[in-house]
Amino acid sequence: MTTADSGEVTALRLDPEPTEERLPHPKLLAFTAAGFLAIMTETMPAGLLPQIGRGLGVSEGLAGQLVTLYAVGSVIAAIPVIAATRSVRRRPLLLCAVGGLFVFNSVTALSTNYTITLGARFVAGMAAGVIWGLLAGYARRLVPEHLQGRALAVVGVGQPIALTFGVPLGTWLGTIFGWQGVFWVMSAVALLLMVWVSALVPDFPGQTAEQRRPIREIFLMPGIRSILAVIFLWILAHNVLYTYIAPFMGQAGLGDRVDVMLLVFGATAIVGIWFTGMFVDRGLRAITLLSLAGLAVASLVLGIGHDSPVAVVVGVVAWGLTFGGAPTLLQTAIADTAGDGADVAQSMLVTVFNLAVAGGGVVGGLLLESTGAASFPWVLLALSLFALAVVGAARTHGFKPGPRVSG
Repeated sequence: MTTADSGEVTALRLDPEPTEERLPHPKLLAFTAAGFLAIMTETMPAGLLPQIGRGLGVSEGLAGQLVTLYAVGSVIAAIPVIAATRSVRRRPLLLCAVGGLFVFNSVTALSTNYTITLGARFVAGMAAGVIWGLLAGYARRLVPEHLQGRALAVVGVGQPIALTFGVPLGTWLGTIFGWQGVFWVMSAVALLLMVWVSALVPDFPGQTAEQRRPIREIFLMPGIRSILAVIFLWILAHNVLYTYIAPFMGQAGLGDRVDVMLLVFGATAIVGIWFTGMFVDRGLRAITLLSLAGLAVASLVLGIGHDSPVAVVVGVVAWGLTFGGAPTLLQTAIADTAGDGADVAQSMLVTVFNLAVAGGGVVGGLLLESTGAASFPWVLLALSLFALAVVGAARTHGFKPGPRVSG
């Protein structure tokens, strides 16, 4: 989830090599839209739980499992499905995955049975896991090596937008179309995306049998485990606070401004992605260290000023700026390190990412019940410093100093 290594470059000699010195935005934005759709499909039910519960005849708690089953499907599918489809041409595989969202969002829209709906959400999550496993490697193959980091920054813009607007947008659409109508909207978006990909995105071959390394061998490559550790620590830290942002804001007197704070976070995260995209190809290691150090500072501000509205706003701005580029940095690092095993390595990233998201919910919930929301920033500080130490130690493999491409 590349043409960055010599083995894959050799395998792709028969395909047109990317020669553009500008990013092919119409092609890359198709991947941006795919990421946006995958996250929207995951998070959108959270704002519709009362409607979904009434429609399926279950409690809101059981309706919330539509989000859980989708995430579980992504975790289960990412590594085995991406590993099993490495020989498949990339565009048909991506179209099948987006088609999976189309089909199973449509099944969800039609279903009035809770069990069938859960099953549809699980398979839709599996389709999303395949999309996430494909996007980074596919996008990197569209551009020259020295633009690959910037390309991933463009692809990554869809994530904070979806995370920021997914739930409120779903809630708003639900008031107009009903909860089933929202799933029809998601199906329509998937169908349009399939047309977009078919029309503009070029195809690439999968890997030959000689290129396909065993999953265990890729996992044991120098640097891979360090990157996966940083992914887990960084995303866990983020989700401890993000999942329980409402009670944290409440203690600063901003309980009725959670939507505004999420908007501030989303806007600053997009700025963070832009900054990362500008510099990731010239100094991936430096930007990663800077981002994690910035997250530590943001955590400190939020910890010391947890009951001050001004300090919380400053902390949220710093949090968004330093977190926004995290997916770009981590996807670039693991793809560079894995070489021709990049797609499988990216599927490992997807799995660890989703486990960290789930872990953030569990850890945050335990902290909220035991020590209160004021403890969140101090946990963020500890996790970000730990991640900073891992990046600092991974100088030879994983997070190398200097530009990604020499010369």
